[in-house]
Amino acid sequence: MTTLLVSHPAYTRHETPRGHPERIDRILAVEQTLADPAFDDLLRLEAPEAPLEAIIRCHPRAHVEALRRLNPHDDEGFVAIDSDTAMSPGTFAAALHAAGGAMLAVDTVMAGRAKNAFSASRPPGHHAEPARAMGFCFFNNAAIAARHAQAAHGLERVAIMDFDVHHGNGTQAIFWTDPSVLYASTHEMPLYPGTGARSETGEAGTIVNAPLRAGDGGEAFRAAMEAVVLPRLLAFAPDLVIVSAGFDAHRRDPLANLNLVEADYAWATEQLMAAAEKTARGRLVSVLEGGYDLTALAGSTAVHVGTLMDG
Repeated sequence: MTTLLVSHPAYTRHETPRGHPERIDRILAVEQTLADPAFDDLLRLEAPEAPLEAIIRCHPRAHVEALRRLNPHDDEGFVAIDSDTAMSPGTFAAALHAAGGAMLAVDTVMAGRAKNAFSASRPPGHHAEPARAMGFCFFNNAAIAARHAQAAHGLERVAIMDFDVHHGNGTQAIFWTDPSVLYASTHEMPLYPGTGARSETGEAGTIVNAPLRAGDGGEAFRAAMEAVVLPRLLAFAPDLVIVSAGFDAHRRDPLANLNLVEADYAWATEQLMAAAEKTARGRLVSVLEGGYDLTALAGSTAVHVGTLMDG
């Protein structure tokens, strides 16, 4: 079996204000990287729009409809959700495709058409709380994928591992009371959004935070994964592993202060694939989150997807 790549042209129609780090150039850098002949063996599919019934498993219907109404028309420019998060005419459709792409990745892996998958999408999702769009995020793609795996495929336990440099407050909030979904995160702290302390474990004990300090690099990251994240993930024994794959902990990234390099992302991908082999028949779905230096994003995506293909 091969590795699936899910993408869609709608991601280039989500515009952000001039100078915004979450810009169209990000997805263009990813797409250019994955157009290299080294990735010719990828199975490539276009992301559908996520249906409303899938999104409302994680976000109230009223919230979804409010975003639909706020989305500007072609001649209206931007609508600000907060100081970091804005909608353009193409935003709502892109967000629907981003959620739908993560769902399609789950469906394809569960059907055995691919051994694993990478959804190269934007806008990102892990800051999106149940009823709040924030931090460049509108719908929580990884969370929607996890709920879809349970609802459509009958999985009992799903694990989400998030190595974005920013803590996934939205994913944590969605699964805070849920014993059937493990959310584990490595991230810089203190840093936006201010959540992610070790003491935040959730009502069911299925929230696992392993914060890192500014200046930490691959050694500290790997130690956190080996001592905290991987043991908890294996003990949870998920039926599917979902990765919130943010590449902004890279040493080149302008929005944070960690010092990971491409080799660290390759190693983390290998470890998560090995964990998935032990408990989930190798089933792993990765969803793009952050990463704001184009060179680092392209290189990190290349090693991440290349490792998925080699597994």
